[in-house]
Amino acid sequence: MAANLAALRSKVELALAGRVAAPFTYRDRKIVATVPTGIPEIDSLTGGLPRGALTEIFGPSCSGRTSLLLSALSARTAQEEACALIDGADAFDPYSAEAAGVDLQKLLWVRCKNIEQTLRATDLLLQGGGFGFIAVDLSDISPRLVRHVPLESWFRFRRAVEDTPTILVLLEQESNAKTCASLGLRLESEAARWARTIPTPDAEFVQHSLNWLLGGLSARGEVSRSRGQKTGEVYSGDGFAPGIASDREGIFTTRTDWDYLSWPRQNQNCQKI
Repeated sequence: MAANLAALRSKVELALAGRVAAPFTYRDRKIVATVPTGIPEIDSLTGGLPRGALTEIFGPSCSGRTSLLLSALSARTAQEEACALIDGADAFDPYSAEAAGVDLQKLLWVRCKNIEQTLRATDLLLQGGGFGFIAVDLSDISPRLVRHVPLESWFRFRRAVEDTPTILVLLEQESNAKTCASLGLRLESEAARWARTIPTPDAEFVQHSLNWLLGGLSARGEVSRSRGQKTGEVYSGDGFAPGIASDREGIFTTRTDWDYLSWPRQNQNCQKI
């Protein structure tokens, strides 16, 4: 019986070849291509960032939003994709991005001063097309202001990227896109890891309360919404921090040899608007 069904299916496929692609696939199940974020644990949790869809990443300060963004930008620019970052509060640090592996030559940095400029710039870039990855960073804008963005704006952004290879990522402190997002990822900060400095002969210095260095940060990720898998899956792990580096065990740790406060906020390699 099984052999007869297989033979019948082969005949039907042969007869429809060239006219109907994959006639036995479900027409209501759209296959969505995804790309990795560059963080294996997050990729395992979410399945990657979907193309032709809106992804919403939200969480409080120090929850890993920026680190996840830099990792995704590094992965996309490494694949020679044109990327755009719409910086809602002009808070992006190109030096941190370059240190995290982002190719600034392939990144368009749009510096905005308020949420109105941010939304207009997003509309223009989506209508213009040509970008494989577009990130809209509203993380440093007051959640009270972001809540007043009409739902139709998120719906318009979602429709603009449908059936295109563009990955649209929205970063916020709270979830606002709701059902307009194909993937929602909630991030939360957890305990920081501290390590003692190298001992010195000076006993008073060794016992000093400030004689500790930041060894890494822990973060918790949870899928709050997904059209491709079950929600509620959780990842809790180390190290979402600007300038992440991975060791042999896949643990992400903070680079502590950088002086972020002293870095100038200019870079000639990055295209700016």
